[in-house]
Amino acid sequence: MTDATETETGTQRLVLVTGPSGAGRSTAINVLEDLGFEAIDNLPLSLIPRLLDGPARPTPLALGLDVRNRDFSASNVIELIDRLTRAPGFLPEVLYLDCDADVLVRRYNETRRRHPLSPDRAPLAGVMAEIDLLAPIRARADVLVDTSDLSPHDLRAELARWFDMSASSRLSVSLHSFSYKRGVPRGLDLMFDCRFLANPHWQADLRPLTGLDPRVQAHVEADPRFAEFFERTRDLVCFLLPAHMEEGKSHLSVGFGCTGGQHRSVTLVEKMAVALAETGWPVSIRHRELERRINAVPLEGDAALKAEAGPDKRRA
Repeated sequence: MTDATETETGTQRLVLVTGPSGAGRSTAINVLEDLGFEAIDNLPLSLIPRLLDGPARPTPLALGLDVRNRDFSASNVIELIDRLTRAPGFLPEVLYLDCDADVLVRRYNETRRRHPLSPDRAPLAGVMAEIDLLAPIRARADVLVDTSDLSPHDLRAELARWFDMSASSRLSVSLHSFSYKRGVPRGLDLMFDCRFLANPHWQADLRPLTGLDPRVQAHVEADPRFAEFFERTRDLVCFLLPAHMEEGKSHLSVGFGCTGGQHRSVTLVEKMAVALAETGWPVSIRHRELERRINAVPLEGDAALKAEAGPDKRRA
């Protein structure tokens, strides 16, 4: 992906935003507009070349591509991407908002909306048809964000990491704690298994607590293997961060997993965030399983994506 700070004078930065209906495309357009993009949604593909004629705009442009437009097709979108890539005056990027099919179906069922590709049938048929239709475009994505498990605030934060033109040019790090029982989070660049460490779950007084509690952290740190594991992991991450930044990455996601995602992984994320912040790296934190407990109502549809969620925890 091209960093906004590196855009050459006279070159138009252009983000094409698409994805299955209900995955958060309209919310992404609003976020990009908040980040300083000139945003246009649901523009027919045939009109985009006319829009882009003339001198480059001083502000970057974000265009939402919707399957409901009559001239929409995967081949037309790919042809547009290829045309813009060849054009010397543009820096095109494809932002694809992805989502699990079962989550999309649930969102349609709960909002009682009709799917645009199956208005007279169950939403599942339209969801699957749309996923198949968009598969070639998904394969061409420069930035792919899966919104299946994202809260509204998480989605905004994720897009800001990729597209915030006022952000520091230094690579930012997001640290994730998670439970292996619920699966590995999508999009991790690095992942570390903490299940070999002493588990506070087996201490009755620590079981209801989390890795945010100093007593739990002390129990995990008391494991004789903790110090060496933490130091080696910290040194590895600190070694890799400059290398990834030299390759043009603006964001690195690092995951720490344990059995329940409540004690050990949370402890590691909290401790690692402090260590990385002390060396000057911008760090954000996400504790997936703790968020599930706090947010009983799951993310549902574009309308729900616009709602405000709890604060993203950051250290700079």
